[in-house]
Amino acid sequence: MITRLLFVFLCGLTGLAAAAQEKWDLQKCVAYALSNNISVKQQDVQARLTELNYTQSKLSQYPSANLNGNVAYSSGRNQNPVTFDLITTGYLSSGFTLQSGAELFNWYSKRNSIAANELETKAAFASVDKLKNDVALNVAGAYLQVLLSKAQANVSEVQVAQTTAQLENTRKLVTAGSLPELNAAQLEAQLANDSANLVTAQGNIAQAYLLLKAYLNLDAGAPFEVETPDISRIPLEDLASLQPEAVYALALQNMPLQKVNDLRIQAAEKYVASARGAMYPTISVFGSLGTSFNNKAQRANGSTSFFAPVGSVTVGGTKYDVLPLQPFNNYTYENIPYFGQVNQNFRQSIGLSIGVPIANGGSLRTAYERSKLNLQGLGLQKQLDNQTLKNDIYKAYTDAVTSLQKFNAASKTVAANQKAFDFANKRYGIGLLNTIDLITTQSNLYSARIQGLLAQYDYVFKMKVLEFYKGQGLKL
Repeated sequence: MITRLLFVFLCGLTGLAAAAQEKWDLQKCVAYALSNNISVKQQDVQARLTELNYTQSKLSQYPSANLNGNVAYSSGRNQNPVTFDLITTGYLSSGFTLQSGAELFNWYSKRNSIAANELETKAAFASVDKLKNDVALNVAGAYLQVLLSKAQANVSEVQVAQTTAQLENTRKLVTAGSLPELNAAQLEAQLANDSANLVTAQGNIAQAYLLLKAYLNLDAGAPFEVETPDISRIPLEDLASLQPEAVYALALQNMPLQKVNDLRIQAAEKYVASARGAMYPTISVFGSLGTSFNNKAQRANGSTSFFAPVGSVTVGGTKYDVLPLQPFNNYTYENIPYFGQVNQNFRQSIGLSIGVPIANGGSLRTAYERSKLNLQGLGLQKQLDNQTLKNDIYKAYTDAVTSLQKFNAASKTVAANQKAFDFANKRYGIGLLNTIDLITTQSNLYSARIQGLLAQYDYVFKMKVLEFYKGQGLKL
């Protein structure tokens, strides 16, 4: 039993270790950020609210229908709601009314409003795509910063290992009396400096991870590690295929912000037409159905016939009663039942109405002029955004060209310093070079490697930004 429990426990630890060692590539980071970033979620909620407005505006073109019912008790002198007679008594009444209405013609104001709301909905979801693009670009930048920090830490580790090996070899030579103690002390100082650089590089890794986690909306204390691709194997397009004008033409078609501007301008044009139509007469049709009930309402349910004198005459001193030719009827009454009254008092009405705006404080005219100015403002915003996009693309292209030149120069510098260090190390090994010169050569190589990494990652990121403007996403 104990052996089985121990086996299960070890399997659990193995599973936890495998989960903790799972590494995230850029695509997974971007996908997770787009699903969990709070700003993206907020923008998506706003887009869905806009979609609800569009749905409601579509439903508004159909006839309206409202059913009203009431139950009331009245006392004192009132008008009977069924017979309309004035009565002085208390009674219980109820009624139902079904009303409906529809606009027949309003100069396409409502239709244009519906079209405008549809375009606004598309613009709102395009805004979500724009924010997703921004988040993806930020995640890519933070991801590359993590890779750069890890690469710098690797260079620092190599530097520490090299200095440690040199120090161990120097101590052997000092012990043998071939070199003075000063050489070992100088290398110890260099090792301390290299170790400090390594600690700083490791701290930069932690900071880069925290920034990336913030973009992903991950817990800062959660275990997390990114996959480290070979930076030299990341696919990059040829600069010749990324000419600014060609990229700008693609960006106008593919970038979400440009789509948002186009859709909002189209929506604004519909709003102008809608506001203009609202200043003209509106023709509507209406109708209603209703009935009522009163607990005091009565109807005759029977009668008895009898002859009663209607007067008298005296003939020869004798008084005689005068009887009618037809008998009188004595009626009996009963309360009219509920459903009987509902059926008896059922009423209908239908009509046509026209509404003509004459004087309303200038609200309709002001709304029309405001819609035209809003359209003009959106057109100017589109021009500004397109101009900014073009400037950004040209700047990205110039930055990419400059970064490529810096990277090529840095690669040559690293190669030259590596060659110098190899020669210096050989000369130091046979006692032809002092420790200070060796340390200087080694520091130059370290600085060249760091600058080379910075130039390489900067070049890759600038190229990815330029590719991003084509609207084809980010790939590493």
